[in-house]
Amino acid sequence: VQLVESGGGSVQAGGSLGLSCAASGDIYSSSCLGWFRQVPGKEREGVASIDSAGSTNYADSVKGRFTISKDNSKDVLYLQMNSLKPEDTAMYYCVWGKELLPCEYLDYGTWGRGTQVTVSS
Repeated sequence: VQLVESGGGSVQAGGSLGLSCAASGDIYSSSCLGWFRQVPGKEREGVASIDSAGSTNYADSVKGRFTISKDNSKDVLYLQMNSLKPEDTAMYYCVWGKELLPCEYLDYGTWGRGTQVTVSS
């Protein structure tokens, strides 16, 4: 599977952005899809995930502000980000989890190339 993220950009604090992740190629049924983010020099952080049943999980830092969703018919994963803060600035990566592996192993899946999100104060 190949993943292409889009929707990143620059926004002022308090603004919103919507990220998309389109899958193509040899798409397999994944148990979990999600988003990570990383700032240079810092460890990557799991932002949000959604499993095959539609259950979602969020990092404490984004709860109540970000919403993950997916469109199974289009093989697209979304991340709606509201009330953005400067500390949300990072490269955001879409991850397509390996078959049968639960969300706690999401990082073993296939990664996209990322899309940059920059939030200014």
